[in-house]
Amino acid sequence: MKLILLGAPGAGKGSQATKISKEYGIAHISTGDALRANIKEGTELGKFAKSYIDKGQLVPDEVVVGIVADRIGKEDCRNGFLLDGFPRTVAQAEALEKLTDIDVVINIDVDFDVITGRISGRRMCECGESYHISTYKSDVCAKCGKKLYQRADDNEETVKNRLDVYARQTAPLIDFYATRNKLVTVDGNKSIDEVFEDVKKVLGGNR
Repeated sequence: MKLILLGAPGAGKGSQATKISKEYGIAHISTGDALRANIKEGTELGKFAKSYIDKGQLVPDEVVVGIVADRIGKEDCRNGFLLDGFPRTVAQAEALEKLTDIDVVINIDVDFDVITGRISGRRMCECGESYHISTYKSDVCAKCGKKLYQRADDNEETVKNRLDVYARQTAPLIDFYATRNKLVTVDGNKSIDEVFEDVKKVLGGNR
């Protein structure tokens, strides 16, 4: 089973990817993680990607596609995989088609107002714990007692900018995969567990 998760930043792709990977025994591939791993290992792809990142530039499509091609060729992907964070553009999706066939694309659809509230309400701690102001009212970490902070890219203005970029670049993928009869949309405004139940209804026969 080869899957793609689509959805705006903050739609809950990471949470669902973790659950899907565990439930169906397939590799969860985060392109961000794969990119960082290549940079850390000093691979040729990693060095090339780092040269762009260090300049504050976007990593070219061919580099990202190369990293994905390398990753899906590894042993743990033999029984299938789930792509989280790739493809981000139609050009990347077209390149992916040349590498492999995707079985289903799950689009987690969440209202942008809900996403803005989710992300801008997040508070982080140096120890790695995270909280949300809707359910946690203290400004210190319950685990280590350090003061919580808001990540720079979690402030409301930045979130709205990220959603604008998504709407321009990534949302067209919905039409791309719909025309190929690969797309299934689930309501991501629900709780994590409720969304996962809907995802399992989609994937039930693909186990």
